[in-house]
Amino acid sequence: MTSHADEVLTEDVMDAQGAAAAAVLADERGAFERGWIVPAIIGSAMLMQTLNATSINNALPAMAKALHVEPLRLNLAITMYLLASAVFLPISGWLADRFGAKRIFMCAMVGYALSSAACGFANSLTQLVLFRLLQGCAGAMMGPVGRLVLLRTTPKNELVGAMSVVTMPALLGPVVGPVLGGAIVTFVSWRWIFFLNLPIAVAGVGLVRAFVPNVKEQDVLPIDWTGIFLTGFGLAGLIFGFENLGRNVMPPVAVAGLFAGGFACLGLYWAHARRTAHAIIDLSIFKIPTYQASVIGGAFFRLVPGATPFLLAMLLQVGFGMTAFAAGLMTFVSAVGALVMKTTAPPILRAFGFRTVLIVNGVICSLTFAVYALFRIDTPHWLIMIALAIGGFFRSLQFTSLNGMAYADLEQEQMSRGTTTASMAQQFMQSVAIGLAATLLHFLMLHRGEKHLSAATVQPAFAVFAALTLLSLIWFFRLPRDAGDEMNNRHPRG
Repeated sequence: MTSHADEVLTEDVMDAQGAAAAAVLADERGAFERGWIVPAIIGSAMLMQTLNATSINNALPAMAKALHVEPLRLNLAITMYLLASAVFLPISGWLADRFGAKRIFMCAMVGYALSSAACGFANSLTQLVLFRLLQGCAGAMMGPVGRLVLLRTTPKNELVGAMSVVTMPALLGPVVGPVLGGAIVTFVSWRWIFFLNLPIAVAGVGLVRAFVPNVKEQDVLPIDWTGIFLTGFGLAGLIFGFENLGRNVMPPVAVAGLFAGGFACLGLYWAHARRTAHAIIDLSIFKIPTYQASVIGGAFFRLVPGATPFLLAMLLQVGFGMTAFAAGLMTFVSAVGALVMKTTAPPILRAFGFRTVLIVNGVICSLTFAVYALFRIDTPHWLIMIALAIGGFFRSLQFTSLNGMAYADLEQEQMSRGTTTASMAQQFMQSVAIGLAATLLHFLMLHRGEKHLSAATVQPAFAVFAALTLLSLIWFFRLPRDAGDEMNNRHPRG
């Protein structure tokens, strides 16, 4: 017979074993949520943004006709969205720290959906631009805050895989968006493109409430209103400058004033940040080689994905005369290629490292984009689709590499402002890409003596943008060979 002490000891051992087993299960559940559930939910929320962005690009010609404006003027609706996002991005990290990332994330989703619905009711370009500005404000909170949740709940060695999961639902937007948007424009009305976000928002808020942790900083730094003011006006001046460059909409002196004012504000911010401990954008993180290469070097690469949907819509619909639905069926394969890449990106980065992938793949991305300049109205559609799929495949790998490497060497306390700064740079370059693409098309029209856009006007623009992306290699070549290896679980050879 066993004594009472033995029974107690046995119960203690069983309790300890049970607790250990429960802890293991909890760890496994936490790892599963970190690796799949939370990233997938965050990515699903971002689906609203990508679905809207890809759909609206395909609908631009139809929207221009309905609103009685030239198709090139509709790029203003895209640019203003990106402008609002860039201006409001600096405050997103502070709000997440102050009120909790989960709460801000849900509010942003609701705000984005409501402003999307308002865009659907717009009856003029002015109304559309106004509601797109509101949509951009909400979108500024959604992406960076979602990424911040991921960064603070995922170990570094799991981050590349988690980021791949995050982008998978978001990539459904580019896959579904062109086809769905084209079908809506062709068979119903372009207004329904903006109403699509309502059911996604309802489902997304419910999932966020159930699964996403409420990550919050213990010590919240004072908000840098001076920095927000200077960066906001600086970015607005530059974006408006690019938007009106060579358009004859504003006097040349006014356009020059926009550029001068924008650079002046950013210069004043640089001086302000050097003497402010809690500056909204921490310029010191640019001393980190991996972050610098990702944000500054990656900015030149981001010109291509920023301009691609706009240029393809102009080429296929305006230049080749395709319907929005037919153009959507062709361009969606680019996102299919990107989606396939997401499953192979982690092992590729683990095998070759960030530096090698960014350099080699950067050249491949430039070449594949230059091929788009060879598209003609009689080019077989299957050949165009293959070229678009290959381009999407390699651009997706470059995106994953840049996004992952940005956080490779950041400390935990730098994550919030590092995320905000990277997001601002991405939004700014997207704005510049679209404004630059529209301006380039305008100058090409003048050079050819044309009054209306044609395929021959759009085709050279692809080659110009392809050449610009090669500037990013300057920063990639400077990286050490082992840059970001901790994130890829790579070990030194030898």
